[in-house]
Amino acid sequence: MRVLLVEDEEPLAALVRRGLGEHGIDVDIAHDGTTGLWRGREGSYDAIVLDIMLAGMNGYDVCRELRRSGVWTPVLMLTAKDGDHDEAEALDLGADDFLRKPFSFVVLVARLRAIVRRGASERPTVLTCGPLTLDPARGEVTRDGDRIALTRREYAILELLFRADGDPVPAGRILDHVWGFDAELSSNVVQVNIRYLRRKLDDPYDSPVIATVRGVGYHLVCGPDPQ
Repeated sequence: MRVLLVEDEEPLAALVRRGLGEHGIDVDIAHDGTTGLWRGREGSYDAIVLDIMLAGMNGYDVCRELRRSGVWTPVLMLTAKDGDHDEAEALDLGADDFLRKPFSFVVLVARLRAIVRRGASERPTVLTCGPLTLDPARGEVTRDGDRIALTRREYAILELLFRADGDPVPAGRILDHVWGFDAELSSNVVQVNIRYLRRKLDDPYDSPVIATVRGVGYHLVCGPDPQ
C-alpha cells in the first residue's frame, strides 16, 4: 500500500511514517496543504491521510479541491479537535473516514485497510437529481439554479431522499431519521413536511421531483417524466 501523509508537524509525520512502515505501508509526506493537494492530484496513492490544521490550505480545503478535481483516492482525515461537527464537515466534503489524535497505529492501519478495500469510487460532494441539487457542505438546495430556503427538518428529509438513490423511503424511517427514535409522533407529521417540501420544490416548477409510492414511502424522481 502506498499512502500520502499530509501533516505539518514534522516529528509526528516522521513517527507516522515509521509506524506505518512497520506494517509494510510506503509513505510519502507533504508538510503543508498546498503541497499535499499537488501531490494528491499528481501522484498515484492507495489512500491519503490528511490532517485538518495545515499551513497554506487546511485539510477541509484540500479534500474539497481533490474531489472537485475528480480525484477519488480514499481520504482519512486526522484532527486534534474533538467535536461531531468537525467529523460531519469532513465527511460531507468527501472524506472516507475520520480519526482523532492521539490514535494507535493498530487503529490507523485498520482504518486505512478498510477504506482501501472500499475502493476509490466516485462520490460527488454535491448531490444532483435532475434540476435539483443539494450541497451538504454548504447546506444549500437549488432547483434550476434557484436557491431554495428550507427549514432544518425539510432539509434533513430531502437529504435522506437523495441518499436513498431513488429507492422509496418509508415514512417511519423518515420519522426516525429526522425526529429521532424516541419521538412520540405519528407518520402524519412526515406527510405534512413532505407537503411543505413539495410547495417549495415542485409547485413553482413544471414537473415534480418528489413522488409517492402508495403504501411504501417517498422518493426522488430525477428523469424528465416523474410519475
